[in-house]
Amino acid sequence: MTMSDLDNTQSRIAAQQNAFKVAAIQMASGPNVEGNLSEARRLVADAAAQGAKLVVLPEFFAIMGMTEQDKVKVCEKPGEGAIQRFLSETARKHKIWLMGSLPLVANTPDKVRNSLLVFDETGAQVARYDKIHLFNLTLGNESYNEAQTIEAGDKVVVVDSPFGRIGLAVCYDLRFPEIFRAMKDVNIIVLPSAFTATTGKVHWEPLIRARAIENLSYVIAAAQGGYHVSGRETHGHSMIVDPWGRIMDELQRGSGVVISEVNPSYQASLRKSLPALSHRTFSCDR
Repeated sequence: MTMSDLDNTQSRIAAQQNAFKVAAIQMASGPNVEGNLSEARRLVADAAAQGAKLVVLPEFFAIMGMTEQDKVKVCEKPGEGAIQRFLSETARKHKIWLMGSLPLVANTPDKVRNSLLVFDETGAQVARYDKIHLFNLTLGNESYNEAQTIEAGDKVVVVDSPFGRIGLAVCYDLRFPEIFRAMKDVNIIVLPSAFTATTGKVHWEPLIRARAIENLSYVIAAAQGGYHVSGRETHGHSMIVDPWGRIMDELQRGSGVVISEVNPSYQASLRKSLPALSHRTFSCDR
């Protein structure tokens, strides 16, 4: 199948009724939770007004603190707190599926879980994924060690939805393809992120597109993007990538909405034309 054939196929299938819109929200969050929630509220409303039915917020959208301990100070108990209340109420208000990463209490004192929560159109929480892989980088003047304040999760999570099977991952997980193979033929992968400007410049786009291509899956990558009050700089470039690895929409820097159509029939046609998922030899069972 040539690229021209693929373009013609997608155009033809796009007219079918099962296509729907999804959105990735990009922010440059700061240390003030209420201020970040206000910005997220505005951006989610914009995405919903454009017809998005599934919206993904960036990693730690409600708190990018002055120090790594700031997120520990504002962490919430499951089912309680302003951030979770915001996610539930906003999902219900706009009748969308809404996903966001936030700090939840951990078993280890002075640490949090980086938890990606999924709320359906009624405002009910339907899934939780705790980030498994914790970022660790020492390069020049930059140094990060998430294990100092974050307790790792240990379970791969996939949620069944009206939009198909959705695989949940967060930021640094992107570098570990085995977690996505363990998701078992997902239709959509969501990836809230706060990639650093240093690593993102070279690694972000190739990794996002690789995960889409190898899983023949849509990827919704919602990123922090810009300069933060703490002095940190994040890469941005939030994007939605289709199962053929093509970037459907992208925002390089600053706050905004990335939006595109997801077409299950187009995805099915690609998987039929290139049945790579059925050709797997090695198992990634956990």
